[in-house]
Amino acid sequence: MGKPAALVLGASGQIGRFLVPRLRDAGWMVLAASRQPRMTQHPDVTWLQGDLFSGLPTLPALDAIFSLGPLDGFARWLDSSHLHGTPQIVALGSMSALSKRQSSDPREGKLAQSLLDAEAGLQSAARSRGLAWTILRCTLIYGAGIDHSLSPIARIATKYRIFPRLPFASGLRQPVHACDLAGACLAAVGNAQVDGRILAVGGAERLPFSSMLDRVIDSLQVKVLRVPLNPVAMRLGMGLARPFRPGGMPGPAFLARLSADLVADDGPARALLGWSPRGFAPDASTWTPKVLF
Repeated sequence: MGKPAALVLGASGQIGRFLVPRLRDAGWMVLAASRQPRMTQHPDVTWLQGDLFSGLPTLPALDAIFSLGPLDGFARWLDSSHLHGTPQIVALGSMSALSKRQSSDPREGKLAQSLLDAEAGLQSAARSRGLAWTILRCTLIYGAGIDHSLSPIARIATKYRIFPRLPFASGLRQPVHACDLAGACLAAVGNAQVDGRILAVGGAERLPFSSMLDRVIDSLQVKVLRVPLNPVAMRLGMGLARPFRPGGMPGPAFLARLSADLVADDGPARALLGWSPRGFAPDASTWTPKVLF
């Protein structure tokens, strides 16, 4: 019997940088999809150039598909693709589908609805093909050094040696390491208990937003001046910075969430997957981009 084959969509992203090597070491043949041409020196990893929107090369029979990128694009691709075999689907979603659903910012509400619609589309496409599926809704992801949340904070603080402290930001966060999410993806494969389930997944530790920022700054190898801000000062600072940020600054909904708990009820995921994620204890290397396999 030959080795099982897996397609990894989003292989060059945060979770993919940890998942592909783990699949390879576990004896899988891995097809890693990327928009850019890439090379690998391992015989069990093949890069495929393409994406869900422009198309992928013809695929062999697959045993599993890991969707680590945009869920809406994957749902549409799955619905129209010509697959060989009956691969199990493991897809990453986001807790934003719930946490931003009642946001006062219409853009955030629209994002939450699009995530829920993508989940529904994936389920429909998988059922119509008779495929087992599992969706993992993730909290804040870090660990590969390429995220758009905590790593930029670390880089800004390192460069300018000054960063705000937000003692009022008491809302709990549950950051989850990308390597631990890769482990959860692997644990879902062949696990009948998680078939047809949407599971919330987060890190082992829940801590206030302000404490999470403090730990990021503490992890750096440079001294950073921390300037305490209250909500009024922060709102003023964001307003002054808005003209210098072409992409815009976070709005009032972001400030409101600083006092809201954004955590995952991940007890079912831990029990069903036998999964034990790590606590939030970053060091300076956490914010350095991890090289591709």
